[in-house]
Amino acid sequence: MSSLDAKLAQHAAGVRFEHLSPQAIEAAKIFLLDSIGVGVAGGSTPEVTPLLSAVSQWGEGANVSLWGRRAKLTASQAVLVNAYQVHCQEFDCLHEGAVLHAMATLLPVLLAEAQQMRSPVTGRALLAALAAGVDVSCTIGMASKLGLRFFRPAASGGFGAVAGLANLRGFDAPTTLAAFGHQLAQVSGTMQAHTEGSVVLPLQIGVNARAAFQSCDLAQSGFPSLQTPLTGRFGYLPMFESEWDLESAMQGLGERWRLTELSHKPYPSGRATHGGIEGLSVLRQQANFAASDVAEIVVTGPSLLNHLVNRPGLEQPTPNYARLCMPFVLAKVLQHGVLDPMHFRGEALTDPATYALSLKVRMEKDDNPNPNALVPQRVTVRLKDGTVFQHAIDAMLASPKRPLSREAQLSKFHRCWALSAEPMGSPEPLIARIESFEHCTDAGQLISLLSPAV
Repeated sequence: MSSLDAKLAQHAAGVRFEHLSPQAIEAAKIFLLDSIGVGVAGGSTPEVTPLLSAVSQWGEGANVSLWGRRAKLTASQAVLVNAYQVHCQEFDCLHEGAVLHAMATLLPVLLAEAQQMRSPVTGRALLAALAAGVDVSCTIGMASKLGLRFFRPAASGGFGAVAGLANLRGFDAPTTLAAFGHQLAQVSGTMQAHTEGSVVLPLQIGVNARAAFQSCDLAQSGFPSLQTPLTGRFGYLPMFESEWDLESAMQGLGERWRLTELSHKPYPSGRATHGGIEGLSVLRQQANFAASDVAEIVVTGPSLLNHLVNRPGLEQPTPNYARLCMPFVLAKVLQHGVLDPMHFRGEALTDPATYALSLKVRMEKDDNPNPNALVPQRVTVRLKDGTVFQHAIDAMLASPKRPLSREAQLSKFHRCWALSAEPMGSPEPLIARIESFEHCTDAGQLISLLSPAV
């Protein structure tokens, strides 16, 4: 097993809890709780109703829970829906360097597996599988030397879900590599959904998560697969990323853990909008100006910002368009002082005052040569009386360099918990269980805490 593909599979198969650093263990628990929270909240978005209507027709069975609902579906159905819920509000954590939401595809797969396995999955085993999955997806993402053309969180994230599930099932390296091959046969994810502001974007997360289950089942059965699904002539990296360097991205695997490099999402919108939100909030707090005082807001930053969120405000945007629209997002912050998930639902989307304020926002591209960079950024506010304020951002809020406080983490989680599709019980037992998760003897018990109280 000399290829880079095989070496990455070997790493995924070999990760054990004992290998993890204390920082990686802590990060795994932090983002386990965070991902569950945003997934529960995502279950109450209006688009989940037609999704459930469609998915429920794709087979019979009810052995895996939907987060935030009493209902159960088959494993592949539930994984698709739960993964969609994690990402559908743009509120889930990400790896900024890889431009990838690693937990969205991975965690629903692992929790579904833990719920249906005959032998209990320990908390330590699940934490190790999380580390393996995040390592693989983010390493593949970091290998890219181009900006997004395909939707990397779904496409590369699917390989991470395969890695985590393979680790949890105890696959050896050749079987893990075979599962990567089967994932290549199913991989999908287009940025056209981003361009059109469509919920097909988070749906692609669910599709690739479901494929990960199927890929591991095929590999476990011994069905023949591929040898170089990542680096072969028509493998994932040449076809989806074009310009790449996997060998450099793999340096340090097993010594540093990508889990420790994840960033929170403090706001329920595209990560590329967060610098603008922070800059506007800081300037407003310092200068105490009103929305009616503002003549213009300019956000200046790398090309990736402009690629992801430089789109005009619309009078009637779709929710996904609005979450990835800097003018809409900053207009809501000007109006309310905060940004809440409910600002992307119902009448809040078509508020005439929001649209009017969005016309005051524009973006400019700097000369940063890195196609995957989010910083540095500069926010400029010009008032009607000619006064100008500026705020510079060199590191994103809630990134590893500027982590959220525990208080802020829990505040976000409680807000998400309150947005569940069905009334939930107290989240405190879940929080306590995750805080000591390395001592948990049955990770499947976690699932019972994700269902509404009877």
